[in-house]
Amino acid sequence: MEPDVLGAPYERQTIDLGTDDEGPVVATLVRRRAERPTGRAVLHVHGFVDYFFQTHVADFLTARGWDFYALDLRKYGRSLLPHQTPNFCRDLGDYFPELDAAAEIIRGGDGNRTLLVTGHSTGGLITSLWAHARRDAGIIDGLFLNSPFFDFNAPWFVRRPLAAAVSRLGGRSPYRIVPLGLSPVYGQSLHAEHHGEWSYDLAWKPLGGFPVRAGWLAAIRRAQQQLRAGLAIPVPVLLACSTRSFRSTKWHDSAALADAVLDVEHMVRWAPRLGHHVTLARFDGGMHDLTLSGPAVREKVLNELGRWADAFLAPDRVEDHRVEDHAADPAGTGTGTAAPPPARVPGARGTTPGPQGPTEHPAAVPAG
Repeated sequence: MEPDVLGAPYERQTIDLGTDDEGPVVATLVRRRAERPTGRAVLHVHGFVDYFFQTHVADFLTARGWDFYALDLRKYGRSLLPHQTPNFCRDLGDYFPELDAAAEIIRGGDGNRTLLVTGHSTGGLITSLWAHARRDAGIIDGLFLNSPFFDFNAPWFVRRPLAAAVSRLGGRSPYRIVPLGLSPVYGQSLHAEHHGEWSYDLAWKPLGGFPVRAGWLAAIRRAQQQLRAGLAIPVPVLLACSTRSFRSTKWHDSAALADAVLDVEHMVRWAPRLGHHVTLARFDGGMHDLTLSGPAVREKVLNELGRWADAFLAPDRVEDHRVEDHAADPAGTGTGTAAPPPARVPGARGTTPGPQGPTEHPAAVPAG
């Protein structure tokens, strides 16, 4: 480990991932150890046009005895190299090697026995697929999804027929820029130089995002199709999102009280497809990254995460889940076929699940 840009007590380790068609590839694992470790660890994975800077989340978790780790994926943030196309990938499975390497460092190298993975937006989609793909390996013990990117925030025609056409273009011209992208409103709601309270590197997280490429769009579409068909994540999942979305490309104060990137009803609709043990929590006034919401809301989000983790990831509960998983599939066959989704997703205390059907709205942002 070497010093991180955040300064002590944060450290970072570069993970060498070989080369791709653009040249050398790396990922970066950031670490902050708890003063009184408990053998439990959190691995945070960011969203699109993002990187780890949310130190208040690490403050909360390390105070509870969790070692905190954050992974800047290849071509994001600390891992973005000069020769690379920012945030680009051809398939979300491309990120599995750095997730595997990070988990090995956390468990094998640092000796943690329990691993909670947290994924925000696109990171929520990536970690869901990874948890499904590694479901027989016993790598993770719980999954927290913070406003996961389960569908494009666009009318049906854009989400389905048009997205299919762009996906075909992605196969032929993966680096072709498509006329979709992030509205600057979300960035304006976050950054301290505009309407927010956070200071972060605008070179790594620009207000208007990075150009959306056809190959990346195709990769997202395939991943979302897989999720909507049904996953079999065997560990407890907490999915959290706002109670409403903001749908304008022009600034309004209400943008700071809603998800200004994705349609939250899509998250609610597809939550049951993750697995059999899914808890849904919705937060009034929550922003797209719930942990960057106003002080009162983000305190509720972190406290809900803490209660959920205490309930389902205590050492005896983790062992119970592993026994249950083995009993359900003693041969470890892992056929890859998800069982039917539960009839309802239980809402967390103080929250209520929203409508299960999709909503159609014009959107400025296809990604999170």
